Amino acid sequence: IDSLKASWLVYGHGFVQGVVRTAIKRAFDLVMSLVLLAIFAPVMVLTVLAIRLESRGPIIYRQERVGLRGRPFMCLKFRSMCVDAEKDGVARWAAKNDVRITQVGAFIRKCRIDELPQLFSVLRGEMSLVGPRPERPSFVEQLRAEIPFYDIRHSVKPGLTGWAQVRYTYGASVE
Repeated sequence: IDSLKASWLVYGHGFVQGVVRTAIKRAFDLVMSLVLLAIFAPVMVLTVLAIRLESRGPIIYRQERVGLRGRPFMCLKFRSMCVDAEKDGVARWAAKNDVRITQVGAFIRKCRIDELPQLFSVLRGEMSLVGPRPERPSFVEQLRAEIPFYDIRHSVKPGLTGWAQVRYTYGASVE
């Protein structure tokens, strides 16, 4: 981040979304989401059963995230934490060996199965398959203050996967 230059963003083409590119990307998102939902349907059913057998509470966890143009949307995930993990209302970064994570949750997070319900967000047009991961509003405020040009990521749809997921594990801090 220290070596980040505005010119990389101004002259780079990664955030340029023309009509044709947007249409092709949307078509790709729709087709691949349907294919992935069909392929992973058995895994999703087993995940639902495992979560239900392990603990009471909702199967799907809904959490507000910041998306395209800074608009909030509800991000869907399989619940991997105990019910009321943040009952005090304070947002916390996920941490290694987080005591809030259930046994099933640890497995589905490690395999990224917890992210599969976001395919429905891709179908609805709130997300894309590839793009910057959406963050929680409270974290966006913090990241905006600490990371130069952070808001540029909101000029494209957030993604189910992106560079950070390929390169790193779950984010546990600004670093």
